[in-house]
Amino acid sequence: MAGGGAAASALSSPWRTLLQRALDANAHLKHSTFFQLATVGEGGRPANRTVVFRGFQEHCDKIQIHTDARSNKVGELKEWPLGEICWYFTDSWEQFRISGIIDVIDGSSSDPAKLQQREKTWFASSMKTRSQYLGEPWPGVPVVDDDLDPSTGPVDAYCLLTLDPEKVDYVNLKSNQKLMFRRTQEGDDSSDWMAEKASL
Repeated sequence: MAGGGAAASALSSPWRTLLQRALDANAHLKHSTFFQLATVGEGGRPANRTVVFRGFQEHCDKIQIHTDARSNKVGELKEWPLGEICWYFTDSWEQFRISGIIDVIDGSSSDPAKLQQREKTWFASSMKTRSQYLGEPWPGVPVVDDDLDPSTGPVDAYCLLTLDPEKVDYVNLKSNQKLMFRRTQEGDDSSDWMAEKASL
């Protein structure tokens, strides 16, 4: 089950309960763990791409994403660490737009706890996923055929992104329902949210 239902139920965030239900209802669809991540690109222009949900960080609502440290979005986020997820579930007709601050955690981080989290997500990934961070990231460049030792820690190119939600807009097209959630306080320890209904 994507995201961990037990962990979700232990938290007070009302939008996360809705998201977990959507993940469970659409779990039979492989693409249900794909969503679009928009960031501020070069020159202030929008940049958007499809990424994969890698679960929630333990004991909080931060959404985890894996990426290549050499990709454009890493530089963009270091310059302007704001992002928004757009996540649509095709079976249940539900959409989540989740915006907040994105933390870039690569091998140069000076925070031991963040480096430990990066290592944990690396070892939680399949060997096929880990092998994607070997070689050059550009199209047309031959893939390195080196065997990756399963016990080897994160390679330099592996980067963990965590999005700390501050605002969540939820739409259910089957029930014509729209809810807007806003975090009432900033900071990692804040889990207080205000919810209000809105028209579609």
